[in-house]
Amino acid sequence: MSLLNTTYDVIVVGGGHAGSEAAAASANMGARTLLITMNLQNIAQMSCNPAMGGIAKGQIVREIDALGGYSGIVTDKTAIQFKMLNKSKGPAMWSPRAQSDRMQFAECWRNLLEQTDNLDFYQDSVNGLLFEGEKITGVKTMLGLNIKAKTVILTAGTFLNGLIHIGEKTFGGGRAGEGASTGITEDLVAKGFEAGRMKTGTPPRVDGRSLDYSLMTEQPGDASPEKFSYLSTTKPLEQQRSCYLTYTNPEVHELLKEGFDRSPMFNGRIKSTGPRYCPSVEDKINRFAEKERHQIFVEPEGWNTVEIYVNGFSTSLPEDVQDKAIRAIPGFKNVKFFRYGYAIEYDYFPPTQLKHNLETKRIENLFFAGQINGTTGYEEAAAQGLMAGINAALKTQNKEPFLLKRNEAYIGVLIDDLITKGTEEPYRMFTSRAEYRTLLRQDNADIRLTEKSYNLGLAKEERMQRVTEKKTKTNDLINFLKDLSVSQEEINPILSAKNLAAVNQSMKLYKIAARPQLAFIDLMELKKVAGFIKDQEIDNEIIEQVEIHLKYSGYIEKEKNNADKLNRLENVPIPSNFDYSKVKSLSFEAKEKLTKIQPTSISQASRISGVSPSDISVLLVYMGR
Repeated sequence: MSLLNTTYDVIVVGGGHAGSEAAAASANMGARTLLITMNLQNIAQMSCNPAMGGIAKGQIVREIDALGGYSGIVTDKTAIQFKMLNKSKGPAMWSPRAQSDRMQFAECWRNLLEQTDNLDFYQDSVNGLLFEGEKITGVKTMLGLNIKAKTVILTAGTFLNGLIHIGEKTFGGGRAGEGASTGITEDLVAKGFEAGRMKTGTPPRVDGRSLDYSLMTEQPGDASPEKFSYLSTTKPLEQQRSCYLTYTNPEVHELLKEGFDRSPMFNGRIKSTGPRYCPSVEDKINRFAEKERHQIFVEPEGWNTVEIYVNGFSTSLPEDVQDKAIRAIPGFKNVKFFRYGYAIEYDYFPPTQLKHNLETKRIENLFFAGQINGTTGYEEAAAQGLMAGINAALKTQNKEPFLLKRNEAYIGVLIDDLITKGTEEPYRMFTSRAEYRTLLRQDNADIRLTEKSYNLGLAKEERMQRVTEKKTKTNDLINFLKDLSVSQEEINPILSAKNLAAVNQSMKLYKIAARPQLAFIDLMELKKVAGFIKDQEIDNEIIEQVEIHLKYSGYIEKEKNNADKLNRLENVPIPSNFDYSKVKSLSFEAKEKLTKIQPTSISQASRISGVSPSDISVLLVYMGR
């Protein structure tokens, strides 16, 4: 059928990380989906760092995988290094991160999408939106096509009126070598949307053959690497490529400062806000003038390329300044550039204009996902794309939205933060943003989310079976430890080897195993434990679950109780378009913020900046609670 006489269930605009997950999710849920992107060769392009995961971001990738998304699978298939970060801290902080092969990553994503039923592709630029009243009905393209749809998901990334800056040079573009997208912002503003500008940047790419690695510190991957996807179809890495660590120094800083008068960041040409937690190198030496050095991570772009990503040297300074300053970094004396770093400004739409399902409040059937909502990072974008794809498909099927609470997923924290608090700078997820991070660990994302996705029809039978088996074997091992008594003669040699206090009578192993200094591997010296592990075919994943339960069950239970208390407020709904002006005892600021955001529950209202506990008490009384 022709594009011109087809009405799609879902049109996804943009083929980045948000768009790819959105298209996959909606198509896999049975919605007839069209993915429109400016260049089909650049689907799921890693525009910046060739890596997935990291602090809190790794948890998000695990959640995407548990929900039936593709990011974890693609990362496993194309990784060149894997690390579990923060292993010296508690399990709530453990965060998986993988270095990826940039070209393989995009190729793998495209192959997976092309194998997805119900998904069509079209290469063109969308430069307008079609409306009927307050509903969206399709999109207009640069080639003049009007393509109809029941729902539209905008995932435009950095392309909306994108402007690239290198020193005193400025030109339109969505990323290096690609044009900007125009027309969409103007159509939305005409419909009453509020728009803003944000900035991000990227470092130079250089020739690895021109670097001296002997002056750097090698950063290998984990000795026993794990992986992201819970599926058995992906395997941990058997070989890995190392990254390297070096540092800037006072000479580098002085050379960079020479270009500050020509820096778009400091001469006023860039007026938008950049990412606080991923600043440019010029911003770092300006804001942290007392620091004599900053880390530079030298990261390979893939298995078979010499191209290197200079992580930590993001900049928009003139080319001659970049060239001179980087050569003063140890190992970079003879560096050859593949391309210079640059900054990019782009349009975004403050996300308080969205509902929890990522549908816009102003226009029905229109969804936003990714950097258009003011976020930064592949993982945050992919998570939003997945949720927008699910909810757009559900909308076409006349089903209730799929929402995640703050105690259910980092994805729930991400979306709630965006739509409730908004953001005036590129939003990045951290473990500190989640008040229930002991519940939201990377190891249990499948237990938390797979059943929800399975009930949607997104997660397949294999995922559900694996989760059921994981739960069963975890409970079996816990019960075994609760039932097994060990004598002094059996356990004391193990305790003595760890310099732990001996026991003076037989005890249940469950109680002894809760000691913080005692690892589960120590208990494997007991024949009964080793025999049970072997007979029941219990793997390391189950052992990790049990060990976390043994050591942290008290904390986990306390956090669950706190979440339950807050969830009671989620069950106190606020009617849509509620008139806060008639509640006399509310503060002026509360009335203003509540009227703008229109929270759907007392719980959401309590998280809005400027709404005090006394305002919430007034609302509870008014709602009859």
